[in-house]
Amino acid sequence: MRRLLFRRTLFGLFTLWVVSLVVFLATQALPGDAAQAILGREATPERLAALREQLNLGGSLPEQYFGWLGQLLSFNLGTSLAGGTPVASAVGPMLLNSSILMLCAAVIAIPLAIGIGTWTALRKDSAVDHVTGIITLVLASLPEFVVGVLLVLLLATGVFHLFPAVFVLVPGEQVWSNPAQLVLPVLTLVLAVSPYIIRIMRATMLEVLESQYVQQARLKGLPERTVVLRHALPNAIGPVAQVIALQLAWLIGGVVIVEFLFRFPGVGFQLIDAVTNRDLPVVQALVIVIAIFYVAVNLLADVVTLAANPKVRTAS
Repeated sequence: MRRLLFRRTLFGLFTLWVVSLVVFLATQALPGDAAQAILGREATPERLAALREQLNLGGSLPEQYFGWLGQLLSFNLGTSLAGGTPVASAVGPMLLNSSILMLCAAVIAIPLAIGIGTWTALRKDSAVDHVTGIITLVLASLPEFVVGVLLVLLLATGVFHLFPAVFVLVPGEQVWSNPAQLVLPVLTLVLAVSPYIIRIMRATMLEVLESQYVQQARLKGLPERTVVLRHALPNAIGPVAQVIALQLAWLIGGVVIVEFLFRFPGVGFQLIDAVTNRDLPVVQALVIVIAIFYVAVNLLADVVTLAANPKVRTAS
């Protein structure tokens, strides 16, 4: 098990290195002179030279990359070109806001999806099972921005007027100061994440309920609730853990569109704003942060899967 985790950690570090290389080359491949594009045609040669030095545009391509990578490894993310402030201080509050948004969505979506998946598995081929299957299939086929727009029409501007359509953050306040503003972004993420977990949980639970050890527990006369909670559910959670981890990893990417749709002040909204303003240090820092989160969640999923599934642990 330790050897497998060590290999996965090395693979995660290799993935982060590849991401850093792709991000650097992508920013270098932008057409034209990045410093000229940022400062405009009226910029003086001195300002262009200073900005090229700040962006590590002076030397050869390998020198520029390793210079930027060295700053990254020393936790020096540079200075935002738009705000003139350190990137770490600009990204930190946005990262906290996005973490709160994703945490709220995960806390609601994971237990809700596991519960619905288990419930529909126990009522296989019933009307509730068929209706739930159709609803989850429709939600899984819709992009998250379509779900968000439908929720805005239903709950904010059209049928009902229960929640604000966009997020408005007053300076000095935190995103949790007005919980009503969090409802629509969180609900959009919950409806985008839950269908996959529900369908996998239902399929896994059906397989577990037909296993021999569950039948043996029933033959011993145990109550059905004890059979489900003590014998079936713990064994069904293991395979679903990978799907949950993938959905959590998707959240950090899907949250970009949701934050832009609701104008939520998080990393997604800031990333789009930085791309629009060609704020390269902020773009590079945010992409690396998203990649680190993605690798960490997948590594955590491997640990949960190994702990919950003896077959995988023995095979490793």
